Amino acid sequence: MNLPFLVAAAIGASALTNLGAATALTGSGATFPAPLYQRWASDFKKVNADVMVNYQSIGSGAGVTQFLQGVTDFGASDTAMKDEEISQSKQNAVMIPATAGSIVLAYNVPGVLAGLKLSRAAYIGILVGGITKWNDPAIAKENPGVNLPSMPITVVSRSDGSGTTAVFTGHCAEVSAEFKEKVGSGKAVTWPVGVAGKGNEGVTALIKQTPGSIGYVEFGFAAHNNLTMAALENKASNFITPSIESAAATLASVKLPDDLRAFILDPKGANDYPVVSFTWLLVRKTYADAAKAAAVKAFVAYGLTTGQATAPLLGYVTLPQEVVTKALAALEPVK
Repeated sequence: MNLPFLVAAAIGASALTNLGAATALTGSGATFPAPLYQRWASDFKKVNADVMVNYQSIGSGAGVTQFLQGVTDFGASDTAMKDEEISQSKQNAVMIPATAGSIVLAYNVPGVLAGLKLSRAAYIGILVGGITKWNDPAIAKENPGVNLPSMPITVVSRSDGSGTTAVFTGHCAEVSAEFKEKVGSGKAVTWPVGVAGKGNEGVTALIKQTPGSIGYVEFGFAAHNNLTMAALENKASNFITPSIESAAATLASVKLPDDLRAFILDPKGANDYPVVSFTWLLVRKTYADAAKAAAVKAFVAYGLTTGQATAPLLGYVTLPQEVVTKALAALEPVK
């Protein structure tokens, strides 16, 4: 089936051509962008009533596995597929950067409602278990005048294979040899301290219900659940408060390579928030069902164009035009 609206989508048109025959698409993967993908699915159906898109938020690791096994029509991951994963698809996988956002350290400390600053020494110390109380001198040093309680720190991490974990631990391992040795990096790691929840949803819930807790979670989840977020020290030694604007500043300094895989481990700009990542949709180069190929292509093109306006409303970063152009070019051969 042809996609006559793709050219229109490429220039940002909001009206899409109806695809015709009823088609159901299934996708699964990253929890990080799930609210945005589910919003795109709902909005896309309003202009393509015959296409039903069902996206399940199950974590990047499980999403990549289901995609490679052919269980889903598309997948989603907060980390780009590795060469060996692409080979498992028999070179039939295309990675499309779809949106971007930041990963924050959200906390629940009674009496500390805003403004907490965490140096690299402080947040790495907390995560490896070296700092165990909220009034530790390493935290108090950067927070004069803040009434930090003598309360045990509970670290909240992910229990499932997670692209959010891969991005966050990749940053921490880049800035700390101790973290790299004790925790490492990847979609699943063994944390020396704390408790774990499934998905960004599970981590968010644990932070909300556990006084003294701190955990890593996607900015949108933290913002929409009214979690308090720490300002983190960046490579330029500035403390940056997480926001759409600070994430966009980081993204603006990144040049996406031709293979569309970028790993932003420790950005160096003075105003860069230190933990930012693209997140990718995974589609096939060829589908056995031409109608599904057309529908997948249509949905992803919609997200890359019209759907980008929705991103900031849900806590994500609108992709730079250069990235959108490269992503649409990578999508074009899908059939």
